[in-house]
Amino acid sequence: MTSTVSAAPASAAPLTGTDALNQLVDLVAADMLRVNETIIARMHSPVALIPQLAGHLVAAGGKRLRPMLTLAAADLCGYRGDDHVKLATCVEFIHTATLLHDDVVDESLLRRGQASANALFGNKPSVLVGDFLFSRAFELMVEPGNLKVLEILSRASRVIAEGEVQQLITANDIATSEASYLEVIQGKTAELFAAACQVGAEVAGKSGGPAKALHDYGMALGIAFQLVDDYLDYSANQEKLGKTVGDDFREGKITLPVILAVAQADDSERAFWTRTMEALEQTDADLPEAMRLMEQYGTLQATIDRARAYGDAAKASLDQFPDGPMKQSLIGIVDFCIERAY
Repeated sequence: MTSTVSAAPASAAPLTGTDALNQLVDLVAADMLRVNETIIARMHSPVALIPQLAGHLVAAGGKRLRPMLTLAAADLCGYRGDDHVKLATCVEFIHTATLLHDDVVDESLLRRGQASANALFGNKPSVLVGDFLFSRAFELMVEPGNLKVLEILSRASRVIAEGEVQQLITANDIATSEASYLEVIQGKTAELFAAACQVGAEVAGKSGGPAKALHDYGMALGIAFQLVDDYLDYSANQEKLGKTVGDDFREGKITLPVILAVAQADDSERAFWTRTMEALEQTDADLPEAMRLMEQYGTLQATIDRARAYGDAAKASLDQFPDGPMKQSLIGIVDFCIERAY
């Protein structure tokens, strides 16, 4: 059965930052223990490399925010069953599978500050174990016998793949619009946040208004989360980012800080962006120059401003739910995601 931990009264001052994360962790602790047990059980395979490689990424850490959102949404909607644990595990497996695939596509050597799975085990095993985790996710999503849940999560898997392919199409193209960029991050990042929240409502039998509100919360939160990630690639240190700073620049990924800088560029600056992002002809001096141009035109601050706007939309989506510790935590998690920038 779901259990909740008593916390501050609804009238307490809103939590922000790490306090909000810690409260959410406490509120879903009992269920997350069961999720972690399910992760270990469902990673098992007689093919030894599969749990070894998948376990490397799982053991590397991560806040498990997406499965916690599923558990929190179910609790917010009054669920008192067991299927939310399977769905939260499913969400984590989908996320982990996409990380394995992403690191291969991006040729990333670091993940959460440690060597990526593809760096240790190679590209082929990483792709295939990612496929295994997707398969496990589908086994988990059908077990509750809820067709709406199956529809949401299977759709999310498709949209995530489409978002990744769309990102490949827009890579190295400085003519990419802000609208196209938003389509990419809605697909590759925000869709899973939205699905993770929505299935928590659906498993609780709260279709309609509550499910849509939680979907909208997750979508806006996911967009804000990715905007901050794209900001951090040009502003954080490697230890904080958990991957090599400037990877997006070196790969020619067209993210919002670049799009906004290109939009204000003069002819010589546009030539710089064309050479570095489209032709990928880069020198050691180019990343600092890119960051200087972003600072000159305020594109990093503009990216954070947009993240805050989506964060406000996420919070507003929860208005229909009664006040209480879980709602307070979900509101605070929005601020936590944005405050990663500082």
